Amino acid sequence: MTRALLLAAALFLAIGAKRAPSPLDGIAADYVHLTLEAGEREEGYVDAYYGPKDWAEAAKAHPRDVATLRRDAYALAQRLAAVKPAALTADDRVRQRFLAAQLEAAETRLAMMEGEKLSFADEAQGLFGVRPDLKPLAAYDPILKTIDAMVPGEGPLWQRVDAWQNRFVVPTDKLDPVMRAAIAECRARTVAHIRLPEQERFDLEFVTGKSWSGYNWYKGDAHSLIQVNTDLPVRIDRAVDLGCHEGYPGHHALNMLLERNLARARGWVEFTVYPLFSPQSFIAEGSANAGIDLAFPGAERARFEASRLYPIAGLDPAGAAAYDRLLDLLHQLAGARMTIAAMYLDGKVDRAAALDLIQTYQLVSRKRAEQSLSFTEQYRSYVINYGLGQDMVAADLDRAARDPAARWKRMEAIISQPTLPADLRR
Repeated sequence: MTRALLLAAALFLAIGAKRAPSPLDGIAADYVHLTLEAGEREEGYVDAYYGPKDWAEAAKAHPRDVATLRRDAYALAQRLAAVKPAALTADDRVRQRFLAAQLEAAETRLAMMEGEKLSFADEAQGLFGVRPDLKPLAAYDPILKTIDAMVPGEGPLWQRVDAWQNRFVVPTDKLDPVMRAAIAECRARTVAHIRLPEQERFDLEFVTGKSWSGYNWYKGDAHSLIQVNTDLPVRIDRAVDLGCHEGYPGHHALNMLLERNLARARGWVEFTVYPLFSPQSFIAEGSANAGIDLAFPGAERARFEASRLYPIAGLDPAGAAAYDRLLDLLHQLAGARMTIAAMYLDGKVDRAAALDLIQTYQLVSRKRAEQSLSFTEQYRSYVINYGLGQDMVAADLDRAARDPAARWKRMEAIISQPTLPADLRR
């Protein structure tokens, strides 16, 4: 038995998995080691890990160089492909397909680490398993026209929209209770449909100096650290957004379910590690965004915010419904973010022009445009996972049923099984 299989067997015992050995076990263990070592070569590559500590320590002590990791990722993919479907159970065939997609993403990212240049679309396809359909910016002009009619006044449209939204900024001293009230409601609406681990919990922190507005750091054992960035004033709508996205039924719920259902119950070691640049992120970000409307369908969000969050924040709830309509229109501009990111990363526009376009088509201040572009510079084609991911997950939920219970059941399946983007097209 190889060292990888010995380690995998030890992990199965440690997590209480009770099943027969699989031809994929050794490949899965090698995949985890490869991912951890790639994480030592690129900060942020590993988003979460809750497997054996000695595996992480070994990766830190002796990481392979990027060129070797790239060759080994290819070799591992070949080993995986050589496993005949007839030798696998139905569950293992799903597992094989998931590992193949994850290894393709690893090969792509390692090639990028070595300096290989890819177009925005090719990079997105290689990393996340989806080739984005990018609309020309002119396709969003009718939405801008509708918003322009809704937000009267003088000056550029982004300035008027920004000023309107700034009426809904949560005072700094009210941010913690507003966020906790929002997260509590997101949780209540989620646990009404999805059973979560009894020990589940999260910590909430407010941070600065980030290119993102919120982040979930999953620690394992149903525990998350949720961080909210306060570099820019936080508006009232972000409370529910982040409560659902980073918490319930978003990242916190997804990671807990994958740990419980796959890593622990089945002993699938590949689910003890989460590489950020992989199809996992398309599902994670897309389901986290789609989960907002699932938890708060129709006008329920505006009603909840007006009745619960606005009073805590000391804001006038009279404008909640109109603000909600504006937010719906702004969401329809989400695709423009991908188009602008592609134009910038493919070298079709420079940084100054990209900032101007973000202000024009995302209707944000210069500071918010700079934060948005900083995110694109740091995470590149990862931006497709938000708008496109949300649209594809939402469409999948729509195909499932109109009945809320059936939609929640489908969401639970998406976030608790080895779901790939291609599964959302069926």
